[in-house]
Amino acid sequence: MLHAVLRAATEGETHNPVLPATYDIVWSAVCFAIILVFFWLYALPRMQKLLDERAEAIEGNIAKADEAQRKAEAALEEYTAQLADARAEAGKIRETAREDGKKIVAEAKEQASTEAARINASAQAQIEAERQTALVSLRSEVGTIAIDLASGVVGESLSDDAKAKAVVDRFLADLEASEQAAAGGKK
Repeated sequence: MLHAVLRAATEGETHNPVLPATYDIVWSAVCFAIILVFFWLYALPRMQKLLDERAEAIEGNIAKADEAQRKAEAALEEYTAQLADARAEAGKIRETAREDGKKIVAEAKEQASTEAARINASAQAQIEAERQTALVSLRSEVGTIAIDLASGVVGESLSDDAKAKAVVDRFLADLEASEQAAAGGKK
């Protein structure tokens, strides 16, 4: 087989099957040139314009997103600052309220203490006055009862003050004498 191929190659060098004919190459080159010019003049500029518009839109959206991000960060910082101020102010208000509450409680305790002292002093004065009144009343009643009893024991009327005094003195002397006699009998 190798011999047959060599013989055919030496006998006819007329036509190469890999290489097309010359007219096919020329017409293919003309068509390629027309298509190349069409793409170069019409399709590529439109495609480039479309890609440029798309790139500008993307860059514009990126710029808008960056601006929105900066605004959001600024708003967050402002919000954080306002929140910190509000917390500080709330702390001050709570502290002021605590101090005011302590003052109010202290004033209320002081007023209650003062009122209790006043009520206690008033009660003590009233008790002392009632005690004095009761003591005076008891003395007069005890004196009257003692004179009435002494009148019953002695058998005479003690309506006269001098007489009543003499009877009471005599009664006290008899009482002392009986106490001394009872004390002497026990020894």
